[in-house]
Amino acid sequence: MELIKTKGYESHSEVVLILAHGAGAPADSPFMEELSVALEREGIGTVRFEFPYMQKRRLDGKKRPPDREPVLLEYFSRVIDQVRAELGSTSMILVGGKSMGGRMASILASRRDGIDGVVCFGYPFHPPGKLDRWRTGHFPDLNCPMLVLQGTRDPFGKPAEMAGHERELDGINLRWLEGGNHDFQTLKSQPQTQCELIASAARETRIFVDDRLQA
Repeated sequence: MELIKTKGYESHSEVVLILAHGAGAPADSPFMEELSVALEREGIGTVRFEFPYMQKRRLDGKKRPPDREPVLLEYFSRVIDQVRAELGSTSMILVGGKSMGGRMASILASRRDGIDGVVCFGYPFHPPGKLDRWRTGHFPDLNCPMLVLQGTRDPFGKPAEMAGHERELDGINLRWLEGGNHDFQTLKSQPQTQCELIASAARETRIFVDDRLQA
């Protein structure tokens, strides 16, 4: 099982975030690289991995749809077990990721112990344009706190679309990144850049972590 670790992970950081990639881009995509660097600056070590279907794509170059949910969850769970075995019980272990990766992390956190928090960067609340297919049914069953960093232009869930879902979102820390899309990219007319929104997301993650450490 190949893991991409930052220096914070290697030095057994007090806080480590296991980051899972989205459906279409690998663990070393520009977004994931930038995010890992930003989190490292905030004192949060990260470790990234790739689901089986993405590993196959890397080998032969052929694009594949994501593995079925049970396969994704089983593999992710194995990564958590490996990280916990390497770091021991002294480190706070968070799980999360980009889009699909964050969603899988949240589902795992509703089904197993050993997770100290969930952080999602662009949560796929629903498929674009399909507001009748919300993916929040497991939120009330979460066994730990959860933070969602969401761009206000994200087609997978915009601020106005949250109306009517207050009950599922009641226990979630939802932070909006002004002008960001699903990749936190901004319009040219906006002062902030994608890199700046990613940095803001990392700072919000640090605040979330500090609240957990003080709890």
